[in-house]
Amino acid sequence: MRVVIIGGTGHVGTYLVPRLVKKGYEVICVTRQQRKPYRAHAAWKKVKIEIMDRTDLEEKNLFGEAIKSLSPNIVIDMICFTPESARMLVTALKGTVQHFLHCGTMWVHGHSVEVPASEDQPRFPFDDYGIKKAATEKYLLQEYQQSGFPATMLHPGHIVGPGWKPVNPAGNLDPAVFDKLANGAELALPNLGMETLHHVHADDVAQAFMKALQYPKQAIGQSFHVVSPKAITLRGYAESMANWFGNPAKLEFLPWEEWKRTVSEQDALLTWDHIAHSPNGSIEKARKLLKYAPKYTSLQAVQEAVAFMKEKKSGL
Repeated sequence: MRVVIIGGTGHVGTYLVPRLVKKGYEVICVTRQQRKPYRAHAAWKKVKIEIMDRTDLEEKNLFGEAIKSLSPNIVIDMICFTPESARMLVTALKGTVQHFLHCGTMWVHGHSVEVPASEDQPRFPFDDYGIKKAATEKYLLQEYQQSGFPATMLHPGHIVGPGWKPVNPAGNLDPAVFDKLANGAELALPNLGMETLHHVHADDVAQAFMKALQYPKQAIGQSFHVVSPKAITLRGYAESMANWFGNPAKLEFLPWEEWKRTVSEQDALLTWDHIAHSPNGSIEKARKLLKYAPKYTSLQAVQEAVAFMKEKKSGL
């Protein structure tokens, strides 16, 4: 069984590709440039790498046919961001693939009315990324309903793992936030610190993709949240990390307009994006239909990444 994974050297692909090889799949990894995965693994020696510039090929209306030419039984698309990109693949692959797996995002929900959010709740995306991802999901579901195209959508939260910065308790990527908690310094948080983040370890996302392949009848035509068992509040996250470092948390809470002046413009924009969404997703559907069982809690996933950062002295 041949699997073509588009964007397979990224965070999730680092864990997913070795899982696919171990299960006996023939794996072709499509990537824009020759890049090593985040974690070395002997399985990569059995993977064929195809270098393709997706943007360039899509502009020429050739990307779908380029993927079809690899004769896949299964296609996993980790880097599709618009319905137009998805349509190009569906047009080329319709009637030729057994399963098409799309990596979405929890951002498709936008503002949640009830939490934890379930997959069948109405969507209220409000930023460009979330709006386009929600439109892509809608298109793929329509293709399944109208033509039987075998699509599955998996929606991760804040992906984390060794080798990249986790979203921190202030809702951005500044590693100095962890420095402050590690050193017992005071940390300012926006508002009351009760907005939420929902992390997921990259290997748990990889697990969910494998489960979807294992249970195609349950997965095809469906979308699933792929997150840790529970979301965390900014405040609880900060307190838990401070305790992990062996310190009591020293927290200050500032109104948003005041808080945003304490950080860079880029960090403020990223924090606003995260707290405005405040993702909090249920995984009951994935548990029931796919037997998804995340290995990591949000804090465990973050702590592994932070421990790696400390070891590499890349931020702490």
